[in-house]
Formats: sequence, structure tokens, C-alpha cells
Amino acid sequence: MSSSYDKFQKRRLISSYFSVVLSVFLVLFLLGILGLFVINSKNLADDFKEEIAMTVFFDNDTNDTIIKAFDSELQTAPFVKSFVYVTKDEAAKQHTDIIGEDFMTFLGTNPLQNSFDIHLKADYIVNDSIAKIETRLRKNEAISDIVYDKQLVNLVNDNIKKVSFWILIISGFLAFIAVLLINSSMRLSIYSNRFIIKTMQMVGATKSFIRKPFIWRSVKLGMIGAGLAILALIATLYYVNLTYPNLNILAEEALTAAVLVGVLVVGIIITWLSTFFATQRFLNLRTDDLY
Repeated sequence: MSSSYDKFQKRRLISSYFSVVLSVFLVLFLLGILGLFVINSKNLADDFKEEIAMTVFFDNDTNDTIIKAFDSELQTAPFVKSFVYVTKDEAAKQHTDIIGEDFMTFLGTNPLQNSFDIHLKADYIVNDSIAKIETRLRKNEAISDIVYDKQLVNLVNDNIKKVSFWILIISGFLAFIAVLLINSSMRLSIYSNRFIIKTMQMVGATKSFIRKPFIWRSVKLGMIGAGLAILALIATLYYVNLTYPNLNILAEEALTAAVLVGVLVVGIIITWLSTFFATQRFLNLRTDDLY
């Protein structure tokens, strides 16, 4: 009979430890994901901005010397991330592929122009900077027109500011929820040992002596949960980096390392504080209140 009861107690204890580790792991993993998203939000925004292309069209009578000179100018321009030269024939082929039929068969001629598709660096994709770049390029008399989505530029810049603000608000809220969830798990774990705590107190053990093993056990569980969360975060980082290399998500090595270390520190601190206050609460209760 005693053996069956001991096995039951052991299973309940293991189940309690597992639930604590699982809750710490899930909360810290989500908190770590949010932290990584915050530090990489600029990279995400920059990657989206740099997808906006500025197309520069040249007159049909522009000779190759002028085209090559413009190509050389773009190679040294500080605002250019990348560019590609598209001939009128290549542009016609692209249009044919898109619309599904050769429009030149009934037009009899190719009305398109040679052009450069330019992708600007993210720092220059603001209204003032783009306007200055456009003014600078239009000084070239061979350029017939410059086209880019001005409305999209405005929307991107306005929405990035709004999204950044709400990310900070949501981050603070989720961090608060994370603390509450881990604290609740630790309190439930201590609650199941409330009679042991009171028994130790009644035989003369000091409060610090009683708290020590519970705090140390909780910190170890917190470290295990945090360690699992860190491994999951590292795996997630490498998966995202392999799937979306353009995001360059591993560029901020120092900040990424700080987030991972922060996950471990948060796991230790929250479990330590939660256990300290939980044990203190039961130490201060009268025996009758334990029921």
C-alpha cells in the first residue's frame, strides 16, 4: 500500500515539474520570439522598402555611351542598393509573358523604352530623399521619365511608425502576461507543498532554511525551461535565415545574443522571485488557513 502511494506521489511530483518546465518554456519562447522580432523589425521594414523600384526610362535615340555612363554613375551612387538594365526588347518579352499575347503583332512596332529598374537603399526611401534623387537624375537630358509608386512610399513610411509604436505596447503587455503565467505556475507548485513548509516551520526550521530548497528547485526548473526555449529560438533563427536570407536576420549578433541571454536571466529571476514570495506567503499563514 505504501509502495503504491509512493509511486503516486512520485508521478504527481514529476507531473508538477513537467508542467512548470513546459509553462516556463512556452512563455519564454514566445517572449524571445517577440524580442527577436523587435530587434529585427528594422530589417523587415528595410527589406520591404527596398522592394519598391524606381524605373528610369531613356529616349529611344539614346546611344550606348550615355547608357554605359549612367550605369557607371549608378554603381557609385550612395543611394543605390541594386539596379538592372532592361532593354525595350526585354521589356516587350516581359509584357508578352504577363498578358499572354504578343502586343507587337497588331501594333507593328515596339513602343516601349530602354530603362533601368533601380532599388534604393531603405534609408533613402522617404519623400524628401526620393524627391532629391529624382531631381538629380532628371538632370540627365537623355532620361524621358522616372516612375515609382509615390503613394506606396507614403503608406510604408506612415505605417512603419504606427507598427513600431504598437509593437512596443504589445511587447510590454506580453512581458507582463509572461511574468503572471510563470508566477502562477510556481505558486501552484509551492501550493502542493504547503503542508511540508508548515511542518518544517513547526519543528523549528528558519524561514530562510525552508525557502532555500524550494527556491533552488524552482530556479533549476526555470533554467531547464529557459534552456529549451533558447534552443528552440536558435532553431527558429536558423530556419528563418535559411528560408528568407534577404532578411539577414542574423546580422545583429550582439542583440540576438542579448535576447537569448535575457531569456535565461528572465527565467531565473521570475522563478526565484515567484518561489520566494509563494513560500513566504505560506510561511506567514496560520495552520488552519492552509486548508
